[in-house]
Amino acid sequence: MECPILNWLHDISYLFGGAFLANAVPHFVSGMMGRAFQSPFAKPPGQGLSSSTINVLWGFANFVFAYLLIACVGNFNFHAADQVIAAGAGVLLMGIFSARHFGRFHGGNSPAHS
Repeated sequence: MECPILNWLHDISYLFGGAFLANAVPHFVSGMMGRAFQSPFAKPPGQGLSSSTINVLWGFANFVFAYLLIACVGNFNFHAADQVIAAGAGVLLMGIFSARHFGRFHGGNSPAHS
């Protein structure tokens, strides 16, 4: 019998793993496209632009963190709803945060005009 507290802690790990996974995508893709993008290493952090190379490296680091938090904690099972929901919630929350944060710089926060 598994300890419920460990399952809860695993789900928290999967939540953060999903967030790192979502954060990896825009950095890695922007970098691969040769585009500068905001990163924690820019001045000011999270607002200034970092080079495409920095973004590829930061995106890759986020993929590694996501892997460590999802694949190396507990036994992640795609058939276990709580685990998939936890990782998916991390992806969704980071996605919404990123859309709102980066939308300020790229015009994504203005409502569509009809």
